[in-house]
Amino acid sequence: MRRPFHHFALAAALVCGISSSAAAQRGGQMSDSAKAKRWDVENELQSLAVVDRKVMLTMRDGVRIPADVYRPKDTSKKYPVIWVRTPYNFNFWDVANGVPRDMTAALTAVKRGYAYIDMQERGHFFAGGNYDILGAPLSDGDDEVTWMTKQNWSNGKVGTTGCSSTAEWQGGVASLGNPGYAAMNVQGFGAGVGRVGGYYEQGNWYRGGAVQMLFIDWLMGEQNQVRPMMPANASQEDLIRASKSFDLAQHAPPVDWSKAFYHLPEQDIMKAVDGPHGIFADSMPVPTGGAMIKRAPNDPAWYKGGLWHDNMPINIPGLWFMSWYDVSVGPNLAMFNHVRNTAKGAGANHQWAVIAPVGHCSYTRAAEHTIVGERDMGDARLNYADLTYDFFDMFLKGEKSAVMDTLPKVRYYTMGLNKWQTSDTWPPRDAQPMTFYLSSGGSANTLNGDGVLTTKAPAADKPDHYTYDPLHPVTSYGGNVCCQGNAVVPGSLDQRKMEERPDILVFTSDPFKEGMEFSGPITPTLYVSSDAKDTDFTVKVIDVYPDGRAYNLDESIQRMRYRDGYDKPLVWMEPGKVYKVALQPLNTSNYFAPGHRLRIEVSSSNFPRFDRNLNTGGNNYDEDKPVVAHQSIHHSTQYPSTLTMTLVKGKAVIP
Repeated sequence: MRRPFHHFALAAALVCGISSSAAAQRGGQMSDSAKAKRWDVENELQSLAVVDRKVMLTMRDGVRIPADVYRPKDTSKKYPVIWVRTPYNFNFWDVANGVPRDMTAALTAVKRGYAYIDMQERGHFFAGGNYDILGAPLSDGDDEVTWMTKQNWSNGKVGTTGCSSTAEWQGGVASLGNPGYAAMNVQGFGAGVGRVGGYYEQGNWYRGGAVQMLFIDWLMGEQNQVRPMMPANASQEDLIRASKSFDLAQHAPPVDWSKAFYHLPEQDIMKAVDGPHGIFADSMPVPTGGAMIKRAPNDPAWYKGGLWHDNMPINIPGLWFMSWYDVSVGPNLAMFNHVRNTAKGAGANHQWAVIAPVGHCSYTRAAEHTIVGERDMGDARLNYADLTYDFFDMFLKGEKSAVMDTLPKVRYYTMGLNKWQTSDTWPPRDAQPMTFYLSSGGSANTLNGDGVLTTKAPAADKPDHYTYDPLHPVTSYGGNVCCQGNAVVPGSLDQRKMEERPDILVFTSDPFKEGMEFSGPITPTLYVSSDAKDTDFTVKVIDVYPDGRAYNLDESIQRMRYRDGYDKPLVWMEPGKVYKVALQPLNTSNYFAPGHRLRIEVSSSNFPRFDRNLNTGGNNYDEDKPVVAHQSIHHSTQYPSTLTMTLVKGKAVIP
């Protein structure tokens, strides 16, 4: 997963693929105007700040971690710290002028009266140790906060910010209760959420018990257990000099992931693309231990590392940025609500959420016409930088803030209505469930079938049937996804071409006579049968425009072996027996204007968004011979397959 490395307030947001060749960053490939601009910023930063690069912090186990420190030159005051920690490379320098790419964020922070610190995660670039995804940051994070608060220029308070990999470790470290960790701004942080409520995604590794394959290509560039490393006794002077010449980044050949994900067995995908050994498929001598692909959703290994789980208290103020087309808005919202309901002390009543209509870490890319995939979401811009600084000023400096005092607890963007709205709760306090029933004459296959959504369950069961062949899966088209290279295009795309497949069942409501705002969880409940011991069922929820365009809102999957719970024994299906399965809630805020229709697609694959169930009842990850499954979806008063939306009362208006 090539997750973007976002600095404070996303001021230095970079594109995916951060660990690219250093040659592409050289001054010779920069325009003269770009060089001049960066030189001006560097000069201004040097005039205002003490810049101390490659400061090596020693962790409790002896591993050294590098930090670049920027702090105001004025020594008459002590300063709070804005802290960014990343597995990505912040060591690239422009050879012509020696400007580090984090300078814009650092300069902004220093001007506002903060010290700014970039820090490397262990196991990457100039940091020592081996990398285990969120395996070591609890101890490292504790040591790092303590070091920052003990500096003679520090006021003893640290705040964290960043998106994706710079955010997802924050919850686990915050739960330790280090008194110096005073506030967190987490953005696109789903890969740090382990178990919360009914979600057992374990850091975006699973959805409904199926593997989210985005981590496979991300780990290709991150699980480097064998890599160039600097001598343990290298001086700061030598490290600074070396960082001008050596990027220490992996330079692997490009991979066509649209083909690579098809390799079976799944555990050998990394080997098939000549990827490095590491925690994906190998048992490594690192804190969590055990190959990730071999773990079950409730494997004890998930609870030994740095993931945050809902038994870990967070008692510091939080500013939470989420987005409707990110990988895991459901667990993110669940974590926000959990912390808001349980936080004590400084964190009590000091949690705020912003939910944007964008993809992963794309908050500041919103424009007057924010296009997500193919759908125009309207003007979704928001001043995230000022909002974040107001938050930090209040909790790191102790300054009063009229903005924070009046800020609604939840600010969410309603698509279709195309406007920001506010609430004191999520979902909005006046929201109520509205249930639609799946119905057909037994031929809901494809867009041209007879599947409908009604407000009453059909009396008689006329089940729909389709065949699921793992060697010819339904391919992922758009969606709430991130970082899968050329294999999946994220966002909201017109689904009609996908709905021509006979292995997709399509159920559509009548056109709405009045506008309907659905903001909150969406719960699909299906009654299913199959001739396979184990299989998957997928859903996709869609807004259908009067002209037929069908834009996806959210999607999910359920692996049937886990239908009774992820902490329960596996239970296999019996051929022809009907089972009730409730998928984990999807989430959205979408306004269906008059004439629009609600649609749900049902199938058994969404690949490579999720891995394929080979239908054997075996381990799945070590198999290469799938079984074709024959699936049935039942719908009647006896088997009420439903889609329950969250309707916001009083919002049925024409925008």
